[in-house]
Amino acid sequence: EKVKFSEAVATAPKSVEFWMCDLEEMMRQSLLDWTIKAKEAYNEDDREQWFFQYPAAAISTIDQVEWTTNAANAIGVIHDGSNPEGLQDFLDFSINQINKMVNVIRMDLTNIQRSVMANLIVIDVHARDVTKRLIRDKVNAITDFAWICQLRYYWDEDSIDDQHGVIVRQTNAWFFYGWEYLGVVPRLVITPLTDKCFMTLT
Repeated sequence: EKVKFSEAVATAPKSVEFWMCDLEEMMRQSLLDWTIKAKEAYNEDDREQWFFQYPAAAISTIDQVEWTTNAANAIGVIHDGSNPEGLQDFLDFSINQINKMVNVIRMDLTNIQRSVMANLIVIDVHARDVTKRLIRDKVNAITDFAWICQLRYYWDEDSIDDQHGVIVRQTNAWFFYGWEYLGVVPRLVITPLTDKCFMTLT
């Protein structure tokens, strides 16, 4: 995968230890800039095309932000009584999304595109399983422990100028997303044990 920097990084006449710091800074800023673009372009109707228009890190981050937002909204409509089946409706919606993603991965894709889709499917299948557990546990408020113990991604406009933009929350812990570029690497299946490890780490 190739990710274009937002701006060029000058290497001369600086010493390597200085321009490498500039390079790291531009890596973070560029991933943030690409993710802002990916968020602005996100549309459920064009989601299958959207997957390949931005770097994998931006796509997976916004995918998780959207899941958190939609799941919280589903819990909200249960809490206010406007839709007691909010989470079930969201689960049906998520399953439909995954089915569409499976159709995409069966297409003629490049190796990188196929890896991107495989990683996203792993993330979304895990999110589907989490939604099932929320239904099983009869979650009806965002203060329920079954919800707050999940690893959740929130978009934060107020922190963009400070090179953040995404807040990650779990239980009573929170931290800013770091914008470290990892490339397109294979992702292991996420299990309930993985969730417990995440919770222990946070």
